[in-house]
Amino acid sequence: MIQTINERLDRLRRLDNELTHQAMNWRYYPVVKAIQAMRGVRLLVAAGVIAELGDHNRFDGPRKLMAYLGVVPSEHFSGENRKLGAITKCGNKRARRLLVEGAHSYRCAANTSKELQIRQEGLSKEVIDIAWKAQLRLCRRYQRLMKRGKHYNVVVTAIAREMIAFIWAISRQVTLPPIAPKKRIARIPA
Repeated sequence: MIQTINERLDRLRRLDNELTHQAMNWRYYPVVKAIQAMRGVRLLVAAGVIAELGDHNRFDGPRKLMAYLGVVPSEHFSGENRKLGAITKCGNKRARRLLVEGAHSYRCAANTSKELQIRQEGLSKEVIDIAWKAQLRLCRRYQRLMKRGKHYNVVVTAIAREMIAFIWAISRQVTLPPIAPKKRIARIPA
């Protein structure tokens, strides 16, 4: 059993190395690197969310991105009455799941760990400031919602919803390299 565990750990290391290598050669790598400045967003979460979202410029604002991911509350209208329900879940479930997993890290007080400092090296001051603002707000909001007696899953989902807004803000600070034009293949007339 120990040998099996060691083999699985070796395989996991190989897969992480391959993911890192592939992500570094990706067009969206500057965005992936920038959003890793946030707490709870490492390479796997960052690459997964960006892969599911695609080009971040297609969303005019964070609310549209939240709606796309299905982390906004559903609404029920009857006359002048308006009731909010559970999240819509109409969006991308893979990205939503990754965000929820990242949201769990905000249960502890705000701080900058050594690992987070390493991930933030080489990033602009604006990106780091947005990430720190996000950490302060989300840690405070997590504690406040838990003290109000909200269910744990509701709190984590609310944090994930706000996380995507900060991810959107960070991604707007990053400029992507231009898309290389595709080479045309000359057709031989028949």
